[in-house]
Amino acid sequence: MAKVAFLGLGVMGAPMARHLAVKGGHDVVVYNRTAARADAWVAANGGRAARTPAAAAEDRDVVFACVGNDDDLRAVTLGSHGAFAAMGRGSIFVDHTTASADVARELAGAAHDLGIGFLDAPVSGGQAGAENGVLTVMVGGDPATFAKAEPVIAAFARAVTLMGPAGSGQLAKMVNQICIAGVVQGLSEAIHFAHRAGLDVEKVIATLSKGAAQSWQMENRWKTMDEGRFEFGFAVDWMRKDLAIVLDEARRNGASLPLTGLVDQFYADVQKMGGARWDTSSLIARLEK
Repeated sequence: MAKVAFLGLGVMGAPMARHLAVKGGHDVVVYNRTAARADAWVAANGGRAARTPAAAAEDRDVVFACVGNDDDLRAVTLGSHGAFAAMGRGSIFVDHTTASADVARELAGAAHDLGIGFLDAPVSGGQAGAENGVLTVMVGGDPATFAKAEPVIAAFARAVTLMGPAGSGQLAKMVNQICIAGVVQGLSEAIHFAHRAGLDVEKVIATLSKGAAQSWQMENRWKTMDEGRFEFGFAVDWMRKDLAIVLDEARRNGASLPLTGLVDQFYADVQKMGGARWDTSSLIARLEK
């Protein structure tokens, strides 16, 4: 059993923290910007709520975070009320936020100066993966720090892989989002085409999913896409935030991402349709409207 803290109890963070407490059996302190959410989490799962990131991080072996963006991450780590101010030497901060590689390197340096380990560890698997404790975790950081944290992360993950030094986890997550953007657009066009061709979509998908076109998106999203239901899953707003990070990194490293840039604009169309909080599979809506 480890003494851990979890900062950020959104749709991903809350179930991840629950798995640490229930499945992992760890001693969990939680913090959320909206205190009522932290209190509700404690009422359901036990543990203790703290009113600042620093108070949550005090005397903890591992501090986890899953917040919104680079600035949110700096807010829970730096300053007098940030987690770093209260963490002891040899403790570890694990960041599951999908953020930039730059902020990962920045915070890794700040943590190193304080004798704190830092891992950037974004996840894939969505809300369902978090709820079921089967996330894929891509990690950047020091191998020795990773070795200490990996058994604790395992409480909510089915795969945890060290990708390289600080920032590498975030870069790997960018690769993940590039793949998803292309696959969802392709699947959207395929189902739209099947509709216009008068095909039985269920029969088509049942056949194609046994061949080379198979994907997680096809297996898990074809039916709701076919029915035009998007009120769940990973929101378009979040995907556009992630793709902005991807495209910014590509401008710096020289990668050519024409399809990713195009799909980002398609998601902008979905936002204009009122779909900012729809699932990312809602790309089909702009074709079917």
